[in-house]
Amino acid sequence: MGTALLYHEDMTAARLLWDDPQCAIETPERLTAALERLRRRGLERRCLRLAAREASEAELGLVHSPEYVALVRGTEALDVEALRELSAQYDAVYFHPSTYHCARLAAGAALQLVDAVLTGAAHNGLALVRPPGHHSQRAAANGFCVFNNVALAAKHAKQSYGLHRAPSISSRMTPGELGVGHGPFLGPHSGSGAWPGVLYFSWHRYEYRHFWPFLRESDADAVGRGRGLGFTVNLPWNQVGMGNADYLAAFLHVLLPLAFEFDPELVLVSAGFDSAIGDPEGQMQATPECFAHLTQLLLALAGGRVCAVLEGGYHLESLAESVCMTVQALLGDPAPPLPGTLVPCRSALESIQSVRAAQAPHWASLQHQEATLCLPPGVVRQEEAAPQEEAEAWARPHGALAQGEALTVLGKVLCLVDRILDGQVGSGITAIPAPALAATLDVSIRRGLFHGAQRLLCVAVGQLDRPPDLADDGRTLWLNFRDEQAAALSVFHVSVPLPGATGGFLSCVLGLVLPLAYGFQPDLVLVVLGPAHGLQDPQAALLVTLLRGPAGGRVLALVEEEPKPQLAGILARVLHGEAPPSLGPFSAASPEFTQALGHLRGQLEVHWKMLQVAGEAGDTVLS
Repeated sequence: MGTALLYHEDMTAARLLWDDPQCAIETPERLTAALERLRRRGLERRCLRLAAREASEAELGLVHSPEYVALVRGTEALDVEALRELSAQYDAVYFHPSTYHCARLAAGAALQLVDAVLTGAAHNGLALVRPPGHHSQRAAANGFCVFNNVALAAKHAKQSYGLHRAPSISSRMTPGELGVGHGPFLGPHSGSGAWPGVLYFSWHRYEYRHFWPFLRESDADAVGRGRGLGFTVNLPWNQVGMGNADYLAAFLHVLLPLAFEFDPELVLVSAGFDSAIGDPEGQMQATPECFAHLTQLLLALAGGRVCAVLEGGYHLESLAESVCMTVQALLGDPAPPLPGTLVPCRSALESIQSVRAAQAPHWASLQHQEATLCLPPGVVRQEEAAPQEEAEAWARPHGALAQGEALTVLGKVLCLVDRILDGQVGSGITAIPAPALAATLDVSIRRGLFHGAQRLLCVAVGQLDRPPDLADDGRTLWLNFRDEQAAALSVFHVSVPLPGATGGFLSCVLGLVLPLAYGFQPDLVLVVLGPAHGLQDPQAALLVTLLRGPAGGRVLALVEEEPKPQLAGILARVLHGEAPPSLGPFSAASPEFTQALGHLRGQLEVHWKMLQVAGEAGDTVLS
């Protein structure tokens, strides 16, 4: 299994045949530029290359009316003037004699990608298609879109693979729309709730309903109806210029909490890159690197079964680079560092707060929180070691490391730290004898700083004390999960109670650990699982998986040898890019735990802006 890449050169045939400034940005060069960049980077040859097939008319009928399919088929025989007259009946659409063939290929590629992933021929993939699909409706073209590729993929997955007949807790798919224009048809629960088992998330340029397509149902309080109540999640951006911090905050504080609670079997992504920097349609500021981080976060869901289908994106340089970043993440490569400081803007926080408030009645992961919240890939595993004399010198302050197995392991850890920071390997894992774990951690921190790490994040789980001589100088951030009260001893020294329920664990990781990690932007992450760490294997695997993003994959895991030696193998696999195992059924955190975590976040968010989910105290939040 690997990453599938679907494409067909015939999809470049359709183009605008008359003057229309609104439609002129949707060109064949969108595909050729992206494919050329993938080839130049050597990414295409690393993928499982599949030629797209045409969707049949029966398959198109899963979503579209027979009359509409016949109308589009009829465009093959129309002359230019007739095509122009027909196009004028729709909003921001143009037809070409090749449109029907191109649109069937685009839809077929999405269906073929689902087939490849759900049959196990590929683990994930990207369908590089045009025309896009997410704005099209049952009987109408709209916004450059002809057939709704991702809606067809969702229907096909449910009907052909029986996901709608699976137990309710596992019959889940998550279509996510990452562009700037809201796709009204894909909101399957906006009507009667006819799409059970589908959670729909969309962020989009809205500007208080002043941006196309000007729909009231694109606002945050449109959450679906009937059986679909709470399964449509709209995150409207009310100003342009949203950047990396805003998109990451949306993932950490809205999408991921709901998605983990939903526990999908498949993730479908309407991959719209018109939110990338330089795009004339979106006017947003997300850099291509951001899409690598977002894709990597999505791969923690559904066992990594992610199907991305190209939608918008009209700045050729940003589009091509963003596609490459997405494919690199799908392939398991570490995400590159995000440029600049990460501070969400006030408008983004207002939108995030609005959608959390609208969704809280329907999702346990959001309940009780509103009141309290004011580098190449690869893993090295114990293979090489620093010279014994060097290990002995570093071990000198610690009697527990002076000799025997502990000294041998320390030599391997020193070598791992050096090789990760030098870029020779992506990440590493070592099993440590229990009596030597705390001392090995202390040496690992000092070695990382000595070797040139400017910022080092340590996430310690279990009864581990912070090294006493660790300075609060901004070079290290110490986060410790242990059996005691939550406390911010300083902005760089945070203690968190060990979470029990799944909801408490996700609240900690998504609402505290990852925002702090992205705000800190570490050069190296140390994850330490110590005595009585209390995490289940899937929880530990998810923690390590998500921490790969903030440090560009540079993660060193130190794991106590006993009593669960199999954990080291699980962590080695996720560090190598495999998806973590499912957390299982969602269980809500206790109100006491949620209140303690909210109080801790309130203490820290003055300094760590990525923790914010609302404006500053006293701000008026618009909804």
